[in-house]
Amino acid sequence: MAKVPNVAVLLSGCGHVDGAEIREAVFTLLALDQHGARVTCFAPDAPQAEVVDHRTGTRKDAVRNVLEEASRIARVGKCMDLAKADPAQFDALLLPGGAGVAKNFCTFAREGAAGTVRPDVLKFASAFFEACKPVGAICIAPALVAMVLSALGRKGTLTLGSGEGVAGAVGKLGVTHKAVPSAREIVIDEGLKLVTTPAYMYDDARISDVWTGIERCCSEVLARVQ
Repeated sequence: MAKVPNVAVLLSGCGHVDGAEIREAVFTLLALDQHGARVTCFAPDAPQAEVVDHRTGTRKDAVRNVLEEASRIARVGKCMDLAKADPAQFDALLLPGGAGVAKNFCTFAREGAAGTVRPDVLKFASAFFEACKPVGAICIAPALVAMVLSALGRKGTLTLGSGEGVAGAVGKLGVTHKAVPSAREIVIDEGLKLVTTPAYMYDDARISDVWTGIERCCSEVLARVQ
C-alpha cells in the first residue's frame, strides 16, 4: 500500500497584502488533497506586522493575529499553533505566498537580504532542509526560503518569476535565481528537493495559470517524499 504523505502547510495570515494569498493557499490545499496527502496547517500565534484594508491597499490602525487570520482559510480549529508543531512528524512542507510571508514570517519586505526570520519559522523550515525532506515555496515564499538557506549556510536555485526587483536580494543570500516566463512554470532544485513557482509574483497572472503552477509544484514535492 502506498504511503500517505503527511504535509505541513505554513500560512502567514489571510489576505495577500498583509497575510497569506488566499487563492495560493486554497490551491495548495486543493492540489495536496487531490494527490491524497494528509495536510495540517500551521501559523504563528502572534500579531501581524501590519493590517491593510484590501479595498484600498492602505494601512489600518488595527491589530490582527496571524493564527486567527490563517484559521479563516484552514477553517475553525484546523490551523495549529506553530509553537506546537513537530517537523519530524511531516514528510514535506508547503509555503503559499502572500505579503504576510515577507512581513509576518521575516523582515524581507522591509530589509531585503539584510532581514531576519522569526525564530519559530526558521527552526521549523530549517528542519525540513536538514532532514532532506521536500519543500515547496510559492510566490514570495522562495525569498523566505533563501533566508533560511542562508542561515543554514547552504546554496540553492529557485524562482520568484521574472526576477525583477527581488533576484538581486536573494542573490546576496547566496541563492541562484532562475527567471521563468509565467505563473505556470516551476523550478526544481534536486539537491535540496526544493520546488518553487512564481504564482502572483506576476500580478496580472491568470488564475488558471496560478493553479497550474501550484498544482505542478505540489505534485513534484509529493513525488520526492520518501
